[in-house]
Amino acid sequence: MICTGLIVDTYAASRILKFSTDSPFINIHYSHKIFNGIQNPNGFICNTMLRAFVQRNRVQDSIFVYKSMLKNGLLYIDNYTHPILIQGCALGLSNFEGRELHNHVLKMGFEADVYVVNNLINMYSVCGNVGDARKVFDESPVLDLVSWNSMLAGYVSVGNIEEAKLFYSRMPNKNIIASNSMIVLLGKSGKVDEARLLFNELKEKDLVSWTALISSYEQNGMYEEALDLFLNMFNNGINVDEVVIVTVLSACSHLLNFKLGELVYGLVIRIGFESYVNLQNALIHMYSRCSDVLAAQKLFDKGRFLDLVSWNSMISAYIKCGWVNEARELFDKMPEKDVVSWSSMISGYAQLDKFHETLALFHDMQREGIKPDETTLVSVVSACTQLGALEQGKWLDAYIHKNGLKVNIILGTTLINMYMKCGSVENAMEVFYSMEEKGVSSWNALLLGLAINGRVERSLQMFEEMKKCEVMPNEITFVAILVGCRHMGQVDKGRQYFNTMVEVYKIEPNIKHYGCLVDLLGRNGLLKEAEEVIDSMPMAPDVATWGALLGACKKHGDKEMGERIGRKLIELQPEHDGFHVLLSNIYASKGNWADVLEIRGLMTKQGVVKTPGCSLIEANGVVHEFLAGDKSHSRIEEIEEMLDEMVRRLKKLGYAPSTGEVLLDIDEEEKESNLFRHSEKLAIAFGLIATSAPMPVRIIKNLRICNDCHEAAKLVSRAFEREIVIRDRHRFHHFKNGSCSCMEYW
Repeated sequence: MICTGLIVDTYAASRILKFSTDSPFINIHYSHKIFNGIQNPNGFICNTMLRAFVQRNRVQDSIFVYKSMLKNGLLYIDNYTHPILIQGCALGLSNFEGRELHNHVLKMGFEADVYVVNNLINMYSVCGNVGDARKVFDESPVLDLVSWNSMLAGYVSVGNIEEAKLFYSRMPNKNIIASNSMIVLLGKSGKVDEARLLFNELKEKDLVSWTALISSYEQNGMYEEALDLFLNMFNNGINVDEVVIVTVLSACSHLLNFKLGELVYGLVIRIGFESYVNLQNALIHMYSRCSDVLAAQKLFDKGRFLDLVSWNSMISAYIKCGWVNEARELFDKMPEKDVVSWSSMISGYAQLDKFHETLALFHDMQREGIKPDETTLVSVVSACTQLGALEQGKWLDAYIHKNGLKVNIILGTTLINMYMKCGSVENAMEVFYSMEEKGVSSWNALLLGLAINGRVERSLQMFEEMKKCEVMPNEITFVAILVGCRHMGQVDKGRQYFNTMVEVYKIEPNIKHYGCLVDLLGRNGLLKEAEEVIDSMPMAPDVATWGALLGACKKHGDKEMGERIGRKLIELQPEHDGFHVLLSNIYASKGNWADVLEIRGLMTKQGVVKTPGCSLIEANGVVHEFLAGDKSHSRIEEIEEMLDEMVRRLKKLGYAPSTGEVLLDIDEEEKESNLFRHSEKLAIAFGLIATSAPMPVRIIKNLRICNDCHEAAKLVSRAFEREIVIRDRHRFHHFKNGSCSCMEYW
C-alpha cells in the first residue's frame, strides 16, 4: 500500500490500521506508526487507535492521542470517542483523567448520549466513587436498562447493601443480570437466606444465578449446602463452567470430602476442563487439604499450563504434610517467586520448628529485594522468639517501623511475645502502648510475659487496666493470671482468680487452669489439696499436671507420695522421660541407688531417652547452641578457660557445688565436674567471652534450671558484674548483683 500510494486513501488506510490493531501478533508500536503516517485521519481511524491503546491497558497513550485530536479543532471527536477513553480510565482506575473527560463530555454536549452516560457510571463505580456515579445517573436525561444495571453494579462493588436493596426495588425492569448482582452482594454480606429467597423468586435462572448462590454458601462456610445446590444444578441439566467447579472444589476441601472431589474431577475431565490452570490449582489445594499430597504432586507434574499459584499451592501442600525438604526443592526450582512463595516457605519452616532455616531464608529474601508481608514477619519474629535471638528481633522491629508497615493485632502481639520471651520487658511494653488497636490476644501476651519475667504485681495491675478498657478476658487471660500467682506463691489470690473466672466470667476451667492451680498448691507444700484438685477434675489430668505434683513432692521432700505417684505415672505413660527422671531424682535424694538403677534400666528397656539439656545464646547476630557436656564448639578452649575462671571467682564468694543435683553414684569430684558441664553454664561462659558489658548475657534453656546452676548464675552476676537472663521451660530468671528476680520461688 505504501509502494502503490494507496496508503494516502483514508478508507484504505483505515482498513490496514483496523487489521493491525485487531491482530494480537502485531506490536502496538507498529500500529501507532501506521496511524501517525495517515495524512487525513477521520473519526473512525482515531477511535480505532484509541481503542487499541485501551485494550492493551495503555491509558496514558490513549490520552496522548486524544490530546492530539483536540489540537485539530474537535473535528475527529464523536459520540464513540469519550466512551472508549472512559473505559480506559475504568480499567486503569484513573479517576483524575476520568473526571477531566467528564468535563469534556459536558463541554462538547455529549451528556445526553446514553452510551457515554453508562460508561461514566461504570467508571466512577469502578474507581470507588459511587456517589458521583449516582449523581450522573440522577442527572442523566436518558437512561436504559444498562444504566440501571451499571448503577446497581456500583453499589454491589463497594458492598453498600442497603442502597443496593433500595435501588433494586426501584428498578423498572428487574432483569436476570440485576438479580444475579443482588444474589452476589447478599452472599458477600452474609445474608444467605435473602440470597436464597431471591434465587427462588427468579422465573428464569442462568448459570450465573446458580454460581452466585453456590458461591454465597461457600463464602459463608455453608459447604454442605453449596454441594447440595451444585448437585441440584447438575441434575437440572445446567451446564457448568470453570468458576462454579472451582467453588465446589473449595467446598470439598473444607469438608475434606475427598470422594465428591474425585467425582468433580471426573466431571472436569469429561467436559474437557482439565487443562484450565485455575481448576488444576483448586484440585491441588483440595488434595493437599485431604492429605493426599501424592495425588497433588501427580497432578502438578502432569500440568502443562502451570502458573505461580500452581507452584505456591504445591509448596503449601508439601508443607502441610510436613514434607519441608520437598517443598524447599520445589521452591528452589521455581521459575519466578512472589512474596507468597517466600512467605509460604518461611512460614513452613517456622511451623515445623526449623527456626534457624526460617531466619536464613528470610535473609535470602532480603537479599533478593522482596518486601515481606505480615505473614512472613510474624513467622520470622516467632523464630526469633524460639531461638532467643533478641538482636535480630529488634532489627525486625526497626525494619517494620522504617518501612512504614502497619503493626496490626497479630504482628503486634507476636512482637510483644518475642520481647517478653527474650526477657526484654520494656521493649514489649513499648510495642504494646504504640499499638493503635489491641485485641485480647495482645493483652494476654502482655500479662503472661510480665508474669514469667517476675513482674507479677505489674501483671495483675495490667489485668485491672484491661477490665477498665472493657476488653473481655478469655480462658487464656486467666491462664496468664494463674501463672503469675504460681510464680509468686500467692495461693489465696490464685484461688480467688480461679473462682472469679468460673463465677463472674462463666469460663469453664480447662486442663491448663487446673494445672496452674495444682502447681500453685504444690509449690506451697499443699500437696494433699493439690492431689484433691486432680481427683476432682472433670477431665483426665495431663502429663504437665501430674508432673507438677510429682515435682512438688520432690521439692518438699514428700518421698512417699512422690514414689507412689511416680510409679503410677510410669505405668500409665511408660514412654514419658520426665516421670522416669523425677522418680529417679526422688530415689537418688534418698540414696536408693538400686532403685535409681532400676528406673534407668526401665528407661533403657522401653527405649525412653532423657531429653538432654540444651541452651541457646545469641552473640553478634548468630545463635549458638550448647548441650550438656558439649565440647564441639569452635571456641571450646576459651570456654574451658572461662569455666575455670568462673569456678575460681565463685569459690571466693563461698560457692559450694550442689552435688546432690548429680544423680549418679560417683565420687564428689566427678560430680562437681559434671555440674560445671551443664548447658547453661557453658552458655554463660561463652556469653562472658563473646559479649561485652553492659549487654546482658541472655540464655534460653529447654529444661528447668537446676538448683546448682541457679545459685551459680546469681554469683556469676555478682563476680563478673554482668546481668544474666535465663529463660527456662517455665519462667525467666533475671540475675543481677547476686540476686534473682524469682526471689527464690521457682
